[in-house]
Amino acid sequence: MQRERLVLVGNGMAGVKTLEELLAVAPERYEITVFGAEPHGNYNRIMLSPLLSGEKTVDDIMLNRPEWYAENGITLHTGCPVTEINRRHREVISGDGRRTPYDRLLLATGSNPFIIPVPGNDLPGVLAYRDIGDVEAMLEASRQHRHAVVIGGGLLGLEAAWGLHQQGMAVTVVHLAPHLMERQLDALAGGMLEQSLRERGVEFRLEAQTQALLGDDRVEAVRFADGEEIPADLVVMAAGIRPNIHLAKAAGILCERGIVVNDTMQTFDPRIYAVGECVQHRGQCYGLVAPLFEQAKVCANHLAEAGFAAYEGSVTSTKLKVTGVDLFSAGDFSEAEGTEAIVYQDPAGGIYKKLVLQEDRIRGAVLYGDTSDGAWYFQLLKDGTSVSDFRDSLLFGQAHLGDAGHGGQSHAEAMPMDAQVCDCNGVCKGDIVNAIQEQGLFSLEEVQSHTKASASCGSCTGLVEQILQSTVGGGYAEPRVKPLCACTDHSHDQVRKAIREQHLTCLQQVFDTLEWKTPDGCDKCRPALNYYLISTWPEEAQDDEMARLVNERMHANIQKDGTYSVVPRMWGGTTTPAELRKIAEVAERYDVPTVKVTGGQRIDLLGVKKEDLPGMWGELAEAGFVSGHAYGKALRTVKTCVGSEWCRFGVQDSTSLGIALERMCWGAWTPHKVKLAVSGCPRNCAEASIKDLGVVAIESGWEILVGGNGGVKVRACDTLCRVETAEEVMEYAAAYLQLYRETGRYLERTAPWIERVGLSWVREQVVDDDVNRKRLAERFERAQSIYRKDPWATLARQGQRDRFQPLRQVG
Repeated sequence: MQRERLVLVGNGMAGVKTLEELLAVAPERYEITVFGAEPHGNYNRIMLSPLLSGEKTVDDIMLNRPEWYAENGITLHTGCPVTEINRRHREVISGDGRRTPYDRLLLATGSNPFIIPVPGNDLPGVLAYRDIGDVEAMLEASRQHRHAVVIGGGLLGLEAAWGLHQQGMAVTVVHLAPHLMERQLDALAGGMLEQSLRERGVEFRLEAQTQALLGDDRVEAVRFADGEEIPADLVVMAAGIRPNIHLAKAAGILCERGIVVNDTMQTFDPRIYAVGECVQHRGQCYGLVAPLFEQAKVCANHLAEAGFAAYEGSVTSTKLKVTGVDLFSAGDFSEAEGTEAIVYQDPAGGIYKKLVLQEDRIRGAVLYGDTSDGAWYFQLLKDGTSVSDFRDSLLFGQAHLGDAGHGGQSHAEAMPMDAQVCDCNGVCKGDIVNAIQEQGLFSLEEVQSHTKASASCGSCTGLVEQILQSTVGGGYAEPRVKPLCACTDHSHDQVRKAIREQHLTCLQQVFDTLEWKTPDGCDKCRPALNYYLISTWPEEAQDDEMARLVNERMHANIQKDGTYSVVPRMWGGTTTPAELRKIAEVAERYDVPTVKVTGGQRIDLLGVKKEDLPGMWGELAEAGFVSGHAYGKALRTVKTCVGSEWCRFGVQDSTSLGIALERMCWGAWTPHKVKLAVSGCPRNCAEASIKDLGVVAIESGWEILVGGNGGVKVRACDTLCRVETAEEVMEYAAAYLQLYRETGRYLERTAPWIERVGLSWVREQVVDDDVNRKRLAERFERAQSIYRKDPWATLARQGQRDRFQPLRQVG
């Protein structure tokens, strides 16, 4: 098939990111030509400030060198701007007179600096601050001159001012507004920032209107509207940017503030797409990295003719460091009717926090000095989460909720470089930072791929995202929707919704309907999809065994030496002499090297050879044992104490209730492993307060606890409710677990799930709504009637021993 011709106008981050995404899904579809106005490859524009300050070199900030274009068969023209688009003949004309035809055209022309219209703005020594050429000119001026004036007190202006200050210049920032960074900070935070910068040697003229730039052969001074003049050997214009629409507008493409595009990133001309700072989508123009990269993914999806992705706009936050001061803002932090502000201020400590709430939901946030919880607040804002459950401690951060480990994981910047971030894979903060800087990484998936951080259990994901944000620099915001995996642009929630609404019952239907990029999926998405299918349609879905994780396929936990562990189920941790005798006999017969009591009150047989598994299971099944599912994303254990039957402190029969719960719940497939416990009195010997679901006996009945975790990141449970009878405990537990099964994301433990959906919402579904609770419990029992089968006994009966034979050596 003859390849179509794709021309990219603009060699910046958004346009080249679109090409990277396109090459990943349709590498042979297009013959690609790129025109760039600058004499460089694609570089990280948000790292211009470290380049100006001397912390980075041009080579350090390059993302795609010329070799990358050649390796991917892309024709690159640098220092060659496109001057005209001929839509009738479908060709672009570049500054050197070259005519290049296209079948599809992608405009990524970026933005232009706003040069204030005052006399003298064209004098030598008057510069913008947008590209490498500008930085090189500023560095040259700093070596020859003394006085610099930066016009604009926004992010770019302050970064330019600080970089020039570090190069030894005396710098004055001129700003029309009454305080700095008025788009990102309120007046109080802006004032604190000004004071901090003054103490570091930067001068300011606020509410100052520039009237003229003075000089003959070169700029020499700045005159204000009130007649005051200050010396200036260098003037940097950083008063904002404007989408670069000149080329598109001249070609008759619909433009307003930016090039108008639809949700597929197409312009008024369907053959012409546009992404980046030049774009206007649903009335909005964006200048941050994450929205532009979201646009790039959608655009690539449609250029590849996958045709299912849509860009619906972005919710953005700003997290940045200006002269060593950490700043964060998100949303609308102005105080309007119907809103209320919660403020924390510590001038001596240099800390200021302001959260604006509306109907107990975060509407906007401003953080100065301590931004460690910025990502957490931003997630709450994006999700529209009610904060009523923890409003009283909201300003003090996520750690004060009793869990510093789940969700936001927000103290990355305070960590030393040698601190371990990912316990599963032994990855330190320095490893992640170096990979981000050296490889030009911008997304969590890229960091996972290069470092393996957060690629296993996922509990450090929030912390990795924080490191990514702080390392990438000013203006980065995390994407609105995180794809389930690299095979799709759909999120976990979007996939589940499609399975439910379109009645999908097998993997192939999901791949076909949602137009998966990889035809058969990957080892990350297949297990997740299989779980979503069987949990949504238990009677109809095809449980694809090959889509399960290896431990679930083998029905045993593989150990580091290639042997397996076998854990028979012991109901509520109880056993009998006959059962113990049988376990001992089996252990001896199969030469089990280690027999160990687990933390879940069971016995683990470790070191079992693969070929011995069916025989061992068969003997255990004949004795009445069923699988303990120690290998599965399923119910693991129900831990109990002896309760009122034996203990002098026990107030209820915890053992009997624990056994009943385990018999009800065993074999239940869940998003992640689930552990239960029942304690016979408030002394809580069964440690019910750190389980996914815990039950504690009290004089009047039972207290039900949810969302605990006793693993790497400890989290104490929240109280769901109190009930009077064991029968009520069973119903509430079934309803709660089914709610988790239906709304939890695959590999999401109940602790982060509770924090994501909110305890109040869970109570509304399980406690407050009697009808809904009973329906949830009924759906749980119906699913259990289908899937509650003992895999050991099934495999032993079917005689599937071949699959457990060791591979034979050949030759």
